[in-house]
Amino acid sequence: MENITELVRRRRSVRTFDGREVNEDDLKKLALFMENIENPYGIPVSFKFLDSKKHALTCPVVSGTDLYVGAKAPRMPHMEEAFGYSFETFVLYAQSIGIGTVWIGGTMDRSAFERAMVLEQNEMMPCVSPLGYPAGKMSIRENMMRKAIRADSRNPFEAIFFDSTFDIPLTKEKAGRLAEVLEMVRWAPSAVNKQPWRVLVDKNGVHFYLKRTKGFASEAAGDMQKIDLGIALCHFALAAKENAINICFNMNDPGIAAEAGMEYIASYLLLQ
Repeated sequence: MENITELVRRRRSVRTFDGREVNEDDLKKLALFMENIENPYGIPVSFKFLDSKKHALTCPVVSGTDLYVGAKAPRMPHMEEAFGYSFETFVLYAQSIGIGTVWIGGTMDRSAFERAMVLEQNEMMPCVSPLGYPAGKMSIRENMMRKAIRADSRNPFEAIFFDSTFDIPLTKEKAGRLAEVLEMVRWAPSAVNKQPWRVLVDKNGVHFYLKRTKGFASEAAGDMQKIDLGIALCHFALAAKENAINICFNMNDPGIAAEAGMEYIASYLLLQ
């Protein structure tokens, strides 16, 4: 995979495709890659190509492609975080070979997609994505959707990253070697661009918390904001590796005082 910083900064959600079928070479690359995706939770996430014509799939916000990728995982603790991590790993690889994607969790015929995925009773399919070559111009509908959620904007660095305590915002200057890695977290995609992660950095590591917005969890799709945290963890891990920062995944709550309603998710410990 190419430079993660370039991939993250260049990628956007694609809902309008140019009508070309994904060529065999790119399909083979995607198929090989998705067979070997891992996540730090060790929870299996299974991927599958889906043909909208063959399976009678409908998604009103997508045009110009019949190819989708779906993924499913067993219902169990931390499934959503694992799913977010694994699916974003796939999304970034697709971007690296010129394939457009967009996370879709609601605007689709979910029942049809779940049948196409052959979903078992103990499994969940939180999201899917279309696959194809981006059109040269976005549709009017896509432009309106992006403007509605301010898709090209993000919260300020100091609003989501904190220094040892949630009372002290973290500046890029104080973040030092972690500044660029955290910037990749800041630009991670999230459901309707809510950016629910809050990240505290101390001498031991980098601790991820969920600042929840109501209305993003359901029995069928799971907890979308925990999926968002999985995406943020993915961006951090890939960027840390690229910047030669040694880290270790950890789920032991550090016991840091946080505001009411904020939920601890996971940490990356910093190794010497």
